[in-house]
Amino acid sequence: REDGRVSSVAVQQLIEQISCMNKAKMIDHVGGVEEGAYEIYNCVEKIIKQDILGCEMTDLDGKDLGNKEDSTTPEEEVFGDVLWDAHDEQEQMEAFQHASNSTCELGFEKYFERLNDLVAAPAPIPPLLVSGGPGSGKSLLLSKWIQLQQKHSPNTLILYHFVGRPMSTSSESALIIKRLTLKLMQHSWLVSPLTFDPAKLLEEFPRWLEKLSARHQGSIIIIIDSIDQIQQAEKHMKWLIDPLPVNVRVIVSVNVETCPQAWRLWPTLHLDPLNSKDVKSLISAECNSANVKLTKEQEKKLERHCRSATTCNALYVTLLGKTIACVGNTGNVDEILQQCCQCQDTVSLYRLVLRSIQESLQSDKERGLLREILCVIGVSHNGVSESELMELYPELSSAVLASLLHSLHKMCLLTYGCGLLKFQHLQAWEMVKLEYMEAGENVISAYRQKLVEYFTMQLSQDRVTWRSADELPWLFQQQGDKQKLHKCLLNLFVSQNLYKRGHFAELLNYWQLVGKDKSSMAAEYFDSLKEYEKSSEGEESMICLADLYETLGRFLKDLGLLSQAVAPLQRSLEIRETALDPDHPRVAQSLHQLAGVYVQWKKFGNAEQLYKQALEISENAYGAEHPRVARELDALATLYQKQNKYEQAEQLRKKSFKIRQKAARQKGSLRGFALLRQRALQLEELTLGKDTPDNARTLNELGVLYYLQNNLETAELFLKRSLEMRERVLGSDHPDCAQSLNNLAALYNEKKHYDKAEELYEKALDIRRRALAPDHPSLAYTVKHLAVLYKKMGKLDKAVPLYELAVEIRQKSFGPKHPSVATALVNLAVLYCQMKKQIEALPLYERALKIYEDSFGHMHPRVGETLKNLAVLSYERGDFEKAAELYKRAMEIKEAETLLIGGKAASRHSSSGDTFSLKSALSPNTLLEHGQR
Repeated sequence: REDGRVSSVAVQQLIEQISCMNKAKMIDHVGGVEEGAYEIYNCVEKIIKQDILGCEMTDLDGKDLGNKEDSTTPEEEVFGDVLWDAHDEQEQMEAFQHASNSTCELGFEKYFERLNDLVAAPAPIPPLLVSGGPGSGKSLLLSKWIQLQQKHSPNTLILYHFVGRPMSTSSESALIIKRLTLKLMQHSWLVSPLTFDPAKLLEEFPRWLEKLSARHQGSIIIIIDSIDQIQQAEKHMKWLIDPLPVNVRVIVSVNVETCPQAWRLWPTLHLDPLNSKDVKSLISAECNSANVKLTKEQEKKLERHCRSATTCNALYVTLLGKTIACVGNTGNVDEILQQCCQCQDTVSLYRLVLRSIQESLQSDKERGLLREILCVIGVSHNGVSESELMELYPELSSAVLASLLHSLHKMCLLTYGCGLLKFQHLQAWEMVKLEYMEAGENVISAYRQKLVEYFTMQLSQDRVTWRSADELPWLFQQQGDKQKLHKCLLNLFVSQNLYKRGHFAELLNYWQLVGKDKSSMAAEYFDSLKEYEKSSEGEESMICLADLYETLGRFLKDLGLLSQAVAPLQRSLEIRETALDPDHPRVAQSLHQLAGVYVQWKKFGNAEQLYKQALEISENAYGAEHPRVARELDALATLYQKQNKYEQAEQLRKKSFKIRQKAARQKGSLRGFALLRQRALQLEELTLGKDTPDNARTLNELGVLYYLQNNLETAELFLKRSLEMRERVLGSDHPDCAQSLNNLAALYNEKKHYDKAEELYEKALDIRRRALAPDHPSLAYTVKHLAVLYKKMGKLDKAVPLYELAVEIRQKSFGPKHPSVATALVNLAVLYCQMKKQIEALPLYERALKIYEDSFGHMHPRVGETLKNLAVLSYERGDFEKAAELYKRAMEIKEAETLLIGGKAASRHSSSGDTFSLKSALSPNTLLEHGQR
C-alpha cells in the first residue's frame, strides 16, 4: 500500500482474504522484491524470537534498565545453582505432543480403566509395566492418559519422560533422573543443593523422591516411556525396585522383547494386537483424508492381511493406510495393496514406502541426496537441522530439500524435534541401515566423518554452538578417536557449553574414555585457561574469560575437588571486579560460587561473609524482591541450618519463599511476553487514546524487553516513545521521565555512544536530585552509572563529585560504619590516585581500613586489599619503611587465607571496591597502574 491506499484491485482482494484469517501478518511495503523478502524475513525472525522463543520476565515496573543482566534471570536461577537445559525440556514437551498426535483412540478405554485402578490402589505398589511389541501404541496410550489425568485430576502431579532413540541425549539415565528431581523441586518450592555426580545422583534419587513427595499435597505419577531404551536401564534404574513412597505411582513402558527379566514380575498391562474394527478405522481415517475410497473387496483383503502379530500393530496399520492414501490418487490401489501384503513387518513396509518416494523423484541426483539426508541423520547423535543439511550438501537446493522432507515427514519416516530432523520411529532407522548401509561399519564411519569435518570446521571458525558441543565429542567417541576427543574436550567453549546445559555426566564420561582421572582433567583445564588468558584483551574477552574460569570452578566443585575449585573461582571474581564494577551482579555471582566451596569445606565463617556481600550487591542491583535475592537468602538459610541456627534460617526461608511465590505469580506461564505486551499496547491505544501514563509505562517496559533480547534498534524506538509521551503527559521534570532517560542512556552506553549516554544520564540525575530523597536507590543508581561512564570517558574531574555523592548516599542509607561505605571510600580513593592526588586519597583509605577492621576483623581479605593500596601510597610518597610494614601485614593476611584454602589461589575474594597493582608500583622503571577492581 502506498500512502495508505491500495495499489491495485488484486491487492485489495488479497487484503480482504487475509483480514478474515486468524494468524496472519501483513506488511506494508513499497519497493523491490528482494527488499520485500528481507522485510518478511525480519518480521518472521521477530515472531520466532518473541512469540515462540519468547522470554519470560519478572517484575519490571519502576525498574531502571541499567545493565542487561540487571533485569533478567537465567533459567538456572529457578533451581538455585542447578544447571538446567531448556532445550532438553522443550524436546520432552515436543515428544509428548508428538506421541499424543493421533485422532484415533484404538479402543484404549479398557486400558485407561486399568491405569486408573493403579492410581487408586492402596500403597505400597510396585511400578506398572505397559508392554507391547514395537509400534503397538504404548507412547500414544500413555500420552492420551496423561492428558485425561491433567484434565480430571488437577491436584495430581504428573512427571513424564519420553525416551527417544537409544544413545540419544534423551536416553541418558543421569539426565533423566536429574530432570525428574528438578521438576519435583520446582513443584515443591524447595531449592536445595543437588549433586552433579552421576553415580550419587542415581543413588540419592529415592531419598529425594521420599523427601519431596512428603511435601506434595496429592498424588505423584512418574511415567517413563520406552524405559528399556535407556543405556544400562536395569543398573541405572535400581530405585524402581525399592518400595515407593505412599503417594507415588510409577508407570513404565517397554518392548516385550527387550524387557529386563527382573521387571517381568511387576503387574503388567499388555497391549493387545488391534482388532479388525480398529484396523478398518485407522485405514479409513487415512484414506478419507486423501479422498481415496476402498472397495469392500479391498477392505476385506486388508483385514485378512492385518491379523499376524507384526501386521496388526498401530504403527504398521497407520503406515499401511498412509501408503494406500498416498498412491491411491495417482496409481492403482490393487497394485499397491498387493505390494503391501508382501510386507510382513513394519521395517519391510517402511522399505516399500522409501522405494515409492525414490520412484517419485525426478533424477538420480535427487535420489542420491535422499540417501545422503537419511544416512547423515541416522549417524548423528540427536538429529540434523535443515540449515546444516544445506551446508553439508551445497548442491541441495531449498526447493528439493523442502519437497523431500515433506514426503519423508508425511510418510512417518522423519519428524522434527527442537528444530532437528530425526527418525520418527526406530523401525524407520533400522530400515535405512538395511537399505543403505549393508556394507556395515565402514559406510556408517564415512557418514560420521562427514559430520565430524563439518562441526570441526565450525570450531575452527570459533562457532561453538550447542550443536557442535552435542555432536562432535559424541562422534569422536563413536569413531573411537581418543586423541581428537581429548583435543575437543580441551576446547574450553565446548566443555563450558556441555556443563552449563547440565550435561555433566556426558562430559565426565568423555574424560573417562580418554583415560584421565578427575585431578589430571582439572589440571589440564586450568593450564588451557591460563594459556587462553594470555591472548585475552579488551573488556569483552575478559568478561568471557571470567565466565570460563567460573565454569571450571563450578565443575571442579561438583566433582568434589574443592581445593582445585578455589583458584579458578577466585580468578573469575578478580577479573569481574576489574572488568566490570565492584557492585556488578556478576561479582555477586562469583562471591556466591566461592561461598559454596567454603560451605562444602565447612569453613562457615568465610562462606557467611561472601553470601552477605552477594546479598548486598543483589539487593542494590535488583531490588529486595527479586529471585536472585531469594537465592542468596536461601543459601544463607542453608548455611545457618548447618550451624544449627534454626531461628535465623527459618526467618530467611520465609522471606525467600514470599519472593519466589510473588515472582511465580507474575511470571505465570506467559510465553512470548514481548509480543503479548505489544498486543496489549495496541488494545490500550484503541480504547484509552494514546497519551496516558499507563501507556508510557507499557512502552518503557517494551523497550526494556527488547533491550534484554539485544534488539537495540527496536528498544530505542519504544524507549524514545515512552520518554516523549511521559514528557507530554507528566511534564519533563517528573521522576518517570528520569527513568526513561536513564534507560535510554544505558542503551546508548551499550552501543558505545558515550556522548549521548552522558547527556541523558546528566538529565536523569538532575531530575532525581530535585524529585527524590537524598538516599533514594534510584538516585544512587544514576549516580553510580554516570560516575562509571565519566571514568570510562576519562573525565575524572567530573567523576569526583559523583563518587563523593555515592559515599554520602551510602552513609545515609547504611550508617557511617557500614562496609558498603568503606567500598565507596575505596572507589573514590582510587579515582584520586588515578588523578595523582595521593594526599586526598590517603585519609579515605585509612577510614575504609578502620571500617573493614571493625566490621570483619584484622585478618579479613578486604583489610589486606586496603593495606596493599596504602602501601602503594606510602611508596609513592617515599616512605619506604612504612610501605614495607603495610605490605608485610597485607601479605600475612594473604598467606593466612592461602593456608586456609589449601594454598592454591590468590586471595582477592572481596568486593572491596577499586584497587590498583602494588606489583607495578614497587617494580623499577614502571609507571603506577591504576585499575578498577
